[in-house]
Amino acid sequence: MHFLETTLVAIALGCDAFAVGMSVGARFCLPRQTFRLSFHFGLFQFMMPILGWLVSRRVPEAVKVWGPWIAFALLFFIGSKMIAESLKGQHKDPGECADPTRGFSLVTLSVASSMDALGVGFGLGLLGSALIAPALCFGVTAGVMTWVAMQLGKRLSKNLGSWVEIAGGLILIALAIEFII
Repeated sequence: MHFLETTLVAIALGCDAFAVGMSVGARFCLPRQTFRLSFHFGLFQFMMPILGWLVSRRVPEAVKVWGPWIAFALLFFIGSKMIAESLKGQHKDPGECADPTRGFSLVTLSVASSMDALGVGFGLGLLGSALIAPALCFGVTAGVMTWVAMQLGKRLSKNLGSWVEIAGGLILIALAIEFII
């Protein structure tokens, strides 16, 4: 892949991270939370193409069949949970809710938002293309896009309140559905 192609693919891959980052940033945007989510999204966007490349050498059909369904389940679950918590009024104090930038939720969001990077790595493996430089570009771009999105989500939530969290949950569900269509 050439530089321009790599950059455009990195931005396209970073759109999922941006959407999730904006949703999470609406409620959880302390500096540590922003760093954790941005770092992990960047790390997973770097690692998943490498994993996809390796898998393309071993089990190509398994990834095509099950990958989208796994991403769907993860994103749908987190999005539904965000909407339910917002409608119940549990979002008043961020300390009362499970922090999605920690533990299992962090890993779940990181995997779900980088499933398309797994597919890109799979394709690069089938084509015999270079891998490390594009994967690094994907990771850095996703990390930066996540940071920007979280700051934007924080600002929007100040003006729009719980509606931003509901919209964020709906965005995650829409992304989930996109994986299976």
